Amino acid sequence: MNTDTVSGKVDQVKGAVKQSIGEATGNDRLANSGAADQIKGNAKEAFGNVKDAFKSESTDARANAEVNHADAKLHAEQADHNVRQGIVNASEKVKDFVSGK
Repeated sequence: MNTDTVSGKVDQVKGAVKQSIGEATGNDRLANSGAADQIKGNAKEAFGNVKDAFKSESTDARANAEVNHADAKLHAEQADHNVRQGIVNASEKVKDFVSGK
């Protein structure tokens, strides 16, 4: 939860209180102001939720990229090993051929 989400919730509560007081006292201006605060709070909270979701997705994407990089590095190391081992095996066959085995 980020500051936009918290601020939005505060605005919603403040707006609900203002709206209730305005309606109870017959003060339309206060009631309307409270409704506007609630709308503003809803928008702030929604924006905060979008920011949190984006941050979460960004973190997940970064983690996936790091895993993919580690996998690629491991495959490259295995391929390097296989090439080296193939060269060693070929040199042993040449040695055995030359030695008459």
